[in-house]
Amino acid sequence: MAEDFENPIDEDDITENPHSLEYPHHRGSLAIKPEDKGKIKGRAMAAMEQQTDRQMGQIQEQFELLAKQAKLLKSRVEISNRIYQANINFEPLIGHVYYLYEDDQGQQLLSLLSPSDWGKSLKKKYIAKISLLADHTWDVLELGEED
Repeated sequence: MAEDFENPIDEDDITENPHSLEYPHHRGSLAIKPEDKGKIKGRAMAAMEQQTDRQMGQIQEQFELLAKQAKLLKSRVEISNRIYQANINFEPLIGHVYYLYEDDQGQQLLSLLSPSDWGKSLKKKYIAKISLLADHTWDVLELGEED
């Protein structure tokens, strides 16, 4: 009697491994929907753009910081050259504060005395309050008179 049974389902649609089918094989199966590849790519592109924009912003901030540091270093070298061409009658020590002056002939002088220490006898133009750094460049702590 079982031999008389004829299966109405085409043999090409029957499998011993239903988990390998591309479609649900019974009523309780999870619905399988084709993925919208455009939506997937769109989300991936948006995430990628957001991440790279953030990284580019960080690089821009680092670049601006480096440019600022380079400008400060250049300024320190310029003032250091100016100071080392001045009259220095003592050995400056790292971390100490000194004062740069200029006389009527344009000659510069490095001094231990502040403008207030000179009092009314100050006959020189006060240029800057400075400090010697460990790399033997000078840090400008305060600028003096401007013409």
